[in-house]
Amino acid sequence: MFSISFLTSLLFSTIRLSTPLIFSSMGGLITRKSGSNNIALEGTMLISAMAGAVFSAYAQNLFIGLLGAMMSGLLISVFMGFMSLKMSADMTLTGISINRLADGLTIFIIFLLVGDKGTTIKLPSLTFPTVNIPIIQDIPFLGSVISGHNLLTYVAFLVVVAVWFLIYKTPLGLQIRAVGESEKAAESVGINVIGIKILAFALTGAICSLGGAYMSMGYLSWFSASMIAGRGFIGMSAMNLSNARPFRTMFIAIMFAFVDALAMTLQTLNLPAEPLQMLPYLITIIALIIFAKHDMAREEKKKKELLMAKE
Repeated sequence: MFSISFLTSLLFSTIRLSTPLIFSSMGGLITRKSGSNNIALEGTMLISAMAGAVFSAYAQNLFIGLLGAMMSGLLISVFMGFMSLKMSADMTLTGISINRLADGLTIFIIFLLVGDKGTTIKLPSLTFPTVNIPIIQDIPFLGSVISGHNLLTYVAFLVVVAVWFLIYKTPLGLQIRAVGESEKAAESVGINVIGIKILAFALTGAICSLGGAYMSMGYLSWFSASMIAGRGFIGMSAMNLSNARPFRTMFIAIMFAFVDALAMTLQTLNLPAEPLQMLPYLITIIALIIFAKHDMAREEKKKKELLMAKE
């Protein structure tokens, strides 16, 4: 169990499983920075996964498959933003509705395309290639962990840097943060608050859709109605736990992926499957409690310091 091969397999699986979590958390982070909370990440990823599988299978083109996934994710996310911001619909209820819609809509489209009432499209989608990193792939242990992943896995880590740069180093990022911190103040200096929020939703949809595309065009080579399996919600938890900080969000997403990979690896030792499958979600709840207590303690400390300063 504690051999080098076990550790190598565990760490390789951790990076592999962290890919959709990083995409979903980075997408949700942008909406959070704009002052909104997109809880439809799960549904966005599911519809994108289906679109990527369908477009790539019929067009036999990876680029068209990825474009179809991204466009579907973008449209779903913009629709949520429009309903909540322009039509004044409750954002939480809208997100829940989109998640439920995605469950039924994807199965319905499966039936229309292949006439199958099951939950899996019997169309082999194209998959993104694995990438062997020169030089690193020849390094013992490190090469076996870092090299040989799907192309979208490396894109996920590049997206973290891109989101950080967008939020903290560009005028658009400054506008997104300004709108999120104070809509009235942002509006007073001429920022189109609704426009920035809608744009944030669009960016969220585009990034989350990469996670959906990875699930059906990288992690697997087909679409299944249950393939997202809560990854959108876990990504949102990682983002919230880090207080929407890109690199911290990435590390928390990797932590969740490590727990998931450990649970999957331990199943090979004939341990009971049910408790192990519950482990990632249990860790999520425990982490939420710990971070919530930490935030409460920090707020209490600030209040005490403020009172002492007044005295």
